[in-house]
Amino acid sequence: MITKQLLDPKSIVVVGGSDDVQKPGGKVLKNLIDNNFKGDLYVVNPKLDNVQGIKSFRDVAELPQVDLAILAIAAKFCPQTVEVLAKQKSTKAFIILSAGFHEESEEGAKLEQQIVDTINQTGGCLIGPNCIGMMNTNYAGVFTTPVPKFDPKGVDFVSGSGATAVFIMESGMPKGLTFNSVYSVGNSAQMGVEEILEYLDESFDPKTSSRVKLLYVESVNQPQKLLKHASSLIRKGCKIAAVKAGSSSAGSRAASSHTGALASSDVAVDALFRKAGIVRCSGRDELTTVASIFMHPELQGKNIAVITHAGGPAVMLTDSLSNNGLEVPAIDGPKAKELLTKLFPGSSVANPIDFLATGTAEQLGFIIDACEKDFDHIDAMAVIFGSPGLFPVYDVYDLLDQKMRECRKPIFPILPSIINVKDEIDHFIAKGRINFPDEVTFGNALSKIYYTQKPAPEKPVLPKVDEAKIRKVIDNAENGYLQPEQVQDLLDAAGIHRAGEAIVTTQTDAIESAKKLGFPVVMKVVGPVHKSDVGGASLNVKDEKTVASEFDRMIKIK
Repeated sequence: MITKQLLDPKSIVVVGGSDDVQKPGGKVLKNLIDNNFKGDLYVVNPKLDNVQGIKSFRDVAELPQVDLAILAIAAKFCPQTVEVLAKQKSTKAFIILSAGFHEESEEGAKLEQQIVDTINQTGGCLIGPNCIGMMNTNYAGVFTTPVPKFDPKGVDFVSGSGATAVFIMESGMPKGLTFNSVYSVGNSAQMGVEEILEYLDESFDPKTSSRVKLLYVESVNQPQKLLKHASSLIRKGCKIAAVKAGSSSAGSRAASSHTGALASSDVAVDALFRKAGIVRCSGRDELTTVASIFMHPELQGKNIAVITHAGGPAVMLTDSLSNNGLEVPAIDGPKAKELLTKLFPGSSVANPIDFLATGTAEQLGFIIDACEKDFDHIDAMAVIFGSPGLFPVYDVYDLLDQKMRECRKPIFPILPSIINVKDEIDHFIAKGRINFPDEVTFGNALSKIYYTQKPAPEKPVLPKVDEAKIRKVIDNAENGYLQPEQVQDLLDAAGIHRAGEAIVTTQTDAIESAKKLGFPVVMKVVGPVHKSDVGGASLNVKDEKTVASEFDRMIKIK
């Protein structure tokens, strides 16, 4: 279990702390100091009395009582150190940065288990070993950089790989993504991704908790626990995205070699994530892009207005959205013509709405207002606005920030000129905004989110089942075979909704029934035969001519 001493320690000791900030013990101490840990800070170093200006003890036995211990010492010294801290110093939280445990050898596995047994006996909790640490709004207990901007409404991020956690943060931070907590679980000796998710679920407060969770996992060891708590969080209004690495046999082998992760069936993981409502991502940039979209109002429909001053990116975004099931619908009518009069000659409002490279902040405001108030079929806006570097664009980005605060419909800013107008983008992000620098990555991610289904209710309302009717249908079946009419009765009795169906005996009836049902249709022969073996099924029949020819062919099947 996660203890309060891990989340909000009043005192921390770095065992193995040093003045060398290029080593884990030195760097984690520096991060704690630089990020203004407000509690009591201690160091244990057998050779020094003062480390980076912090009092150092020669032995853990000399320490006062301490809430959290961060260990950066050789694996073989960890069990005894944990024993003293847990049993003599009332330490209830441990972060072990050191490697050399079960990921390396059988002997390392024994050391790891000894540590876990001690911590369990005293009611403590352990992050690691073989990890970069953890950090939240209270302290930065990691030996890596960057340390992101922390915000109670930022992302809760749990990673099974320390280096990958760093790279994911490096992907998200330039976009403006903020974090509430980062857990690097390493070997997951006592607590893995599933246990952290369990804590986030059971401690969730709708008023104060972050609503966005990111996961990087290399193995799913407790699928039922992950399903239970991920789906519970999503039902509470949270959004979760995850990368499950090691989907190939070679990838599984690689994962096992660096954290001892066990392989998980990728088909099973895919099904698990779908059932839980988790958006599955394939890489770091997609994961942080999905998280960035999560930080915006939820998309309520699939019709997107693409607003741009550059034609190429708008075309690529339109392709990305359209190819993944979202729509960039035409915009026309009197209101569209009225909008066009406010733009420079040569502009287009057909969607994409192109107001040219010379377009102004004022014109962008006119376009956004029209999409918000006049074009009812538009559900969201994607605004592409970069710069060739000729003049500043602070006014455009300030206007964009203002409209994002005022509008009910989501507005997604795609600001691709990360070099030419870096200062303006930094200014925009400083307002609490997020940038999507690549339109295709954004379009793919938005579509993936839109088509990820929510988890089923915890207590689903099932259809009423007429058991007596079902029994009657089955009892009246001859030789165990059900006629099509009996199948329909059976499905009706079970309350199962389905596509329409018609039984026909003539070509004319086949054509008329297909027209009533609506194209495309499936055609198949009636009878106790294996239809694929005899050519008795035809899929995706799209027109009357094909219905007629397929009927003539199938009616001859004996």
